[in-house]
Amino acid sequence: MGKLSTLVSCLLLSLFVTAQDKITDSTSIPEPKVFVSNHQIMNGGKLIKYKAVASETYLKNKSGEPVASLWSVAYVQTGTTDTTKRPVTFVFNGGPGSASMWLQMGMFGPKLVKVDSDATKDDGAAPYTMVTNTHGILDLTDLVFIDPVGTGYSKVIGKGKVEDFWGLTQDANSVAQFMRHWATENNRWMSPKYIIGESFGTTRAAGVANALEGGGQNMALNGLILISQALDYAGSTSEHDNITSYLTYLPSMAATAWYHKKTGQGKSLDAFVQECRNFTYNTYAPALYKGSLLSATEKDNIAEQLSYFMGLEKAYILKSNLRVLMPRFQKQLLADEGLAVGRLDGRFMGDEVDKLSDGPHLGDPASYQISSAYTAALNHYFATDLNIKMDRPYLTSNGAIYGKWNWKPVPDGQGWEPSYVNVTRKLSETMRRNTGMKVMVANGYYDLICPFFDAEYTFSRNGIEREKIQMFYYEAGHMMYTHEPDLIKLATDVRTFLTN
Repeated sequence: MGKLSTLVSCLLLSLFVTAQDKITDSTSIPEPKVFVSNHQIMNGGKLIKYKAVASETYLKNKSGEPVASLWSVAYVQTGTTDTTKRPVTFVFNGGPGSASMWLQMGMFGPKLVKVDSDATKDDGAAPYTMVTNTHGILDLTDLVFIDPVGTGYSKVIGKGKVEDFWGLTQDANSVAQFMRHWATENNRWMSPKYIIGESFGTTRAAGVANALEGGGQNMALNGLILISQALDYAGSTSEHDNITSYLTYLPSMAATAWYHKKTGQGKSLDAFVQECRNFTYNTYAPALYKGSLLSATEKDNIAEQLSYFMGLEKAYILKSNLRVLMPRFQKQLLADEGLAVGRLDGRFMGDEVDKLSDGPHLGDPASYQISSAYTAALNHYFATDLNIKMDRPYLTSNGAIYGKWNWKPVPDGQGWEPSYVNVTRKLSETMRRNTGMKVMVANGYYDLICPFFDAEYTFSRNGIEREKIQMFYYEAGHMMYTHEPDLIKLATDVRTFLTN
């Protein structure tokens, strides 16, 4: 009787523990959080009433188990009777490792934060100025801002692993999965669909457009808006012996030198940039490929012309062997003033402690002079306007992602020899399969990380049908919308792109 009692007790305990395990497994992942609020705004001369839906979406694996929580903020017009005529635009930033804060609080969201338009002042400390986005596009399209896994409030959950999302292909697949889910949940499969991506977000956009063609749920996009494109990294990687980068960066160096009045005075920016384009294609490229086969006279002549375009001393260019890396240009252009120019935007200037370092050592002034304002504004906006309350901080950027990022464009187990990332051919193939998809490319003249000439070089090759690409230029940098006149111009150009 004692043994039987013990056996029954053990059995009951076992059942209790098993039941507890099941309860723990089912409750360890809480229900996704959703915050809904109603608003109105004047955009395009119309009063638009809309609801803001800030929410977690659980991405699931093939077994139907949640593996990631993806955060998004959707702005959807209320009272829409025919969604087939109401576009939806999905928006994200780059990195990899950046949340969608920049495009949301700087360009397309209902509220914007103001920083110095002329890039002459640091953002300082709180409080910061926020304004209603009267140049927004909510009269034309609903907007869904996406934070990829590891950014914003997005994170892996359950059996998910970061390596399932932190990679070129994995990232694109997860965003494509979210877009299909969102379209299904909101009955928007018949709505026109666009993507707006910035920087690496343009790399992602090309990957997502391609990924949406597969998976048994083909979703064709109506268009891509690529802000500060980064499709072929050979042209945006300033490294020794990368000949492509010396060519693609030169016109941006010339534009920046012109802006700081180091060269090209008496000429318009457009005229000076065109002069540099011609030199780059017709003179500089052959010289770089000749290398040490150049005669001393030829080399001296090229250095003279480079000095004219870069605004740097001829002797410095000769010491650089006609090849000036971007970080050195940033430090050297205003060396006589002890300043370094920004990388994201060459208009910005930073006062460096070490005046002789090989490149800026304080970081990028185009980033650190505005990031506090953007971060504070987004957190304030989420808490006060959208009434969001989360149990974790919003990561505007996540430095852990880049070091673990898988850049391989092929599946695991398949051989691949490292090279510069290039998704342009993938985009060209997608455009040929989806002949209705149009592409807008926005370029900042003073962008010293994703140069405008690289965009021209990229889209003139790789099988791209050049006549289907619409190029636009702005007198600012990577985030051209920090410059008030260009925010207005970009908004107008996007509006034209969407309506035509």
